[in-house]
Amino acid sequence: MTLPRHIAIIMDGNGRWATARGLPRQAGHKEGVEPVRMSIRECMRRHIGALTLFAFSSENWGRPSEEVGALMGLFVQALEREVGELHDNGVRLRFIGDRQGFPVRLQTSMRAAEERTAGNSALHLQVAVGYGGRWDIVQAARQLASRCAAGQLRAADITVEQLGAALELGGLPDPDLFIRTGGERRISNFLLWNLAYTELYFCDDLWPDFREPAFEAALEFFASRQRRFGLTAPQQGKGA
Repeated sequence: MTLPRHIAIIMDGNGRWATARGLPRQAGHKEGVEPVRMSIRECMRRHIGALTLFAFSSENWGRPSEEVGALMGLFVQALEREVGELHDNGVRLRFIGDRQGFPVRLQTSMRAAEERTAGNSALHLQVAVGYGGRWDIVQAARQLASRCAAGQLRAADITVEQLGAALELGGLPDPDLFIRTGGERRISNFLLWNLAYTELYFCDDLWPDFREPAFEAALEFFASRQRRFGLTAPQQGKGA
């Protein structure tokens, strides 16, 4: 079976999972930790090189303060609990997004985890926090504009490759497969540049219910796709 090199996932449905059971929304976020572990295990078992998870968007700051506060606490606990095992398994962990609004303790934990795992290469794990696709493109444009202002680069010489390298996922291949759980059919300002030719897979499972069979179904969908990247099938030697 043809496997993706890089998978990106919007982990949607934690709150609805909890509400359906009469539980506070943060209970769904806590239950959603196990599918994260499963996704990491499955990627490593299949030698998929990169996994990017959308954990907290720039728009999520508008949620009720109680839920945001609970999420921040869960982030800290999960990070401090999981980073040792990730490191032992050769996972390189990075956080992408604007961290400025996060509690100091969480920012410190993020930096420490990144530094501890920086030399690993078995799996490149990116966790998007405070992230928005439009923000990502703007911050990349600002980097290139600064280089132009410093005389290091001419605006006329800016290339697609240079802008891509300045994005948060610069240095990694773009995701081949995008998965969104929870039944919604949109990408919600996630990796707008990087998803240009990604295969999009949507499933109705709420994130806490996303398990190995659902992950396998997404991989089978990907393997069934004929990826043309704007070319015709005959150009790629794949028939009509």
